[in-house]
Amino acid sequence: MDQRSRKTKWLVYTVLIGLIPIMARLMAWAVTKEGVVDILSISDVIAFGLILQISNINEIEHIADPGREWKTAQNGTSIMLVSLYCVLYTLVLVGSSVIESAALTVCAVALIAASLLTSRVVLRKISTSLKQNTGEPI
Repeated sequence: MDQRSRKTKWLVYTVLIGLIPIMARLMAWAVTKEGVVDILSISDVIAFGLILQISNINEIEHIADPGREWKTAQNGTSIMLVSLYCVLYTLVLVGSSVIESAALTVCAVALIAASLLTSRVVLRKISTSLKQNTGEPI
């Protein structure tokens, strides 16, 4: 499989699969009576972030000659973010009676921003790898 196909496949599958919990909740919210289902849940955002990071780790393993230091830094960043998502998810399970919901939301948004940034770095590396291997612009 060429790099262009891998990039497209990664983007489509990661984003679509990552958004399944959010889209399902939006559909449930749209068809239920008001107040029964929240429009968004932190656990859905956490699931999206975890999927982004697992996809990053997978893609990093398949980029043609990414460079040892770059690969180590990206894998380390993704593993750290996965660990932080796990901590957030544990806090969600503890319950809102002992957790400050606004602070949890801020943390989740910050982690998603970091995940999107690391995903952008990985996509850029795939593009660079394609240019170096085929000479094709992306």
